[in-house]
Amino acid sequence: MQRSAQEMKHMETISSLFHGNTPDDYQRLDSKTEREAVSSSGEQPWEMVMDKKHFKLWRRPIEGTHLYQYRVFGTYTDVTPRQFFNVQLDTEYRKKWDSLVIKLDVIERDLATGSEVIHWVTHFPYPMYSRDYVYVRRYSVDKENNMMVLVSRAVEHPSVPEDPEYVRVRTYESQMVIRPHKTFDENGFDYLLTYSDNPQTVFPRYCVSWMVSSGMPDFLEKLHTAALKAKKMEIEVRDYMSAKPIESGGGGEGKASVASAEPKSEGTRGPAQLEYA
Repeated sequence: MQRSAQEMKHMETISSLFHGNTPDDYQRLDSKTEREAVSSSGEQPWEMVMDKKHFKLWRRPIEGTHLYQYRVFGTYTDVTPRQFFNVQLDTEYRKKWDSLVIKLDVIERDLATGSEVIHWVTHFPYPMYSRDYVYVRRYSVDKENNMMVLVSRAVEHPSVPEDPEYVRVRTYESQMVIRPHKTFDENGFDYLLTYSDNPQTVFPRYCVSWMVSSGMPDFLEKLHTAALKAKKMEIEVRDYMSAKPIESGGGGEGKASVASAEPKSEGTRGPAQLEYA
């Protein structure tokens, strides 16, 4: 979370450069200024992949691998930070608005910290097999510094062994920092998303990069549309800002497991039988 706070300060610099005087203003930067703004001192530079008025996507190689790390900076002015944050966290609502979701369950909660272990199964583009992720996520709302943070990373969990029907993604990290233009309950905010994963595919690097570069903007726009829909139709979405972690007694960490009632399908040809998907 401390690292996220540093990222937030970095994002403020990016925001001030791109926005100009107001969030509605937009100015293009020359490539040198843009690279210096996005990259922190001493780190590997980011390469611009997509540059739109309210959405920018960069990537950089992850050393020692054929993979990229991605960074997105974006702005929305028609929903509140609270709505965007809650819709992103609400797993039950996501099952309704994200058609790629096959399964999305909370496996375990840490009642002391609010951390959750999630099992997520998602469709991948044809002809690839569906992927499944087991990851822990934790969120923080810093009212003093006016920001929200959501971090996720892949983990192992004994209650979710590998399923031969899916390809398990074991390397996954995501960090979303949200900064309101005014308050958590007024329209308008900037966000900075830093993301990387290894989808376990032997497709060439440029193919994987294309899938992520096209899929990430699509997902964020679906998330934005879902937040707008929840706002206009007053769909009930859990308010994670108000949900405070429960303090556990005896100084130990309180944990709650969540059972899944979904039956497993049998007789399905699994990805373990094919090496190229």
